[in-house]
Amino acid sequence: MRDSRESRLLLVLLVAIAFALITVDLQGGGQSPLDGARRTTASALGPVQEGVATAVDPVGNAVAAVRDSGARHDRIKALQQENMELRRELGSDDRNRARAKELDGLLRTAGAGGYGIKAAEVVAIGAAQGFSWTVTIDVGSEDGIAPDMTVINGDGLVGRTTTVGASSSTVLLANDPDFTVGTRMEGSAELGFASGRGGNAMTVQLLDGKARVQKGDRLVTFGSHNGTPFVPGVPVGEVTEVERQTGDLTRTLRIHPFAEFTQLDIVGVVVEPPREDPRDKVLRPDPPKKPKPTPTVTVTATPGAPAPGEEGDAQTAPGESAAPGGQPDPGDTLAPQGQAQPAEPVDPAQPAPGAE
Repeated sequence: MRDSRESRLLLVLLVAIAFALITVDLQGGGQSPLDGARRTTASALGPVQEGVATAVDPVGNAVAAVRDSGARHDRIKALQQENMELRRELGSDDRNRARAKELDGLLRTAGAGGYGIKAAEVVAIGAAQGFSWTVTIDVGSEDGIAPDMTVINGDGLVGRTTTVGASSSTVLLANDPDFTVGTRMEGSAELGFASGRGGNAMTVQLLDGKARVQKGDRLVTFGSHNGTPFVPGVPVGEVTEVERQTGDLTRTLRIHPFAEFTQLDIVGVVVEPPREDPRDKVLRPDPPKKPKPTPTVTVTATPGAPAPGEEGDAQTAPGESAAPGGQPDPGDTLAPQGQAQPAEPVDPAQPAPGAE
């Protein structure tokens, strides 16, 4: 429609009529004269509106689905992530129990030795540092860690810190070939130096080549000045073999370390040395040995058998002979029962038997 004076007058007229109808409808309240016209219009246009809504709803739903697809995708992804985390938590109960056990062992060892420790978790192995036996832990200078600090776990000596960053540190393990620590033998206090051999093996060079050592003897750290790099009394390992070499001033021992270097998880860095040397107190007590049973001898008596110490045959008086089977010799003369046998006459001129 062209914009003309007539069209503008028609628009003004329609607006005026609309306002008039609204005013009449409002003033009429519940008895509005337009109710009849409203009902007639609703009856006529209702089916048309339903048909249009039926035709338009799928299009509107499709548009809404496209509009909300991004939010739904994010929600589904969030739910999937929550499910994965729940499965991980449920599946890690055994691991959590194992780590709690390791932490309890670490605290027990630290308490027995009087060590002030900072607990840490092994987060990486030493591939980045070269071919040496090292691990990376998640504590550093911000946690009070410095180079050359003793690292332990619930079993014993793990190693010492080397490179220390702000939030992580590198630990040289005790089984590394470049690792050396002074040791003291349990009980005898024989001194030596333990060195790593890779894997779960170490060797100890005792200072006294004539020291009495046997398989099963245990060793602890001797300690360093001011506890750097090693604090005293930390369990090192158990003797598995004694190399006997004549003529040497020292004696070499092969030991199995208490710490399992391929299974490290929770460790502790000793940030405060003990006030006094714990010596052998940190070593776990040996399990009590079972007493050896005392052998018991059982003697069974046989009816009719002679008692021990008695002779099987009746004793025969001197000068008498017994026939086989206990019967008297036919040549013997037996006196009647109850009567004494008459003695042979003795010649006074002859000396008695046995007399000179």
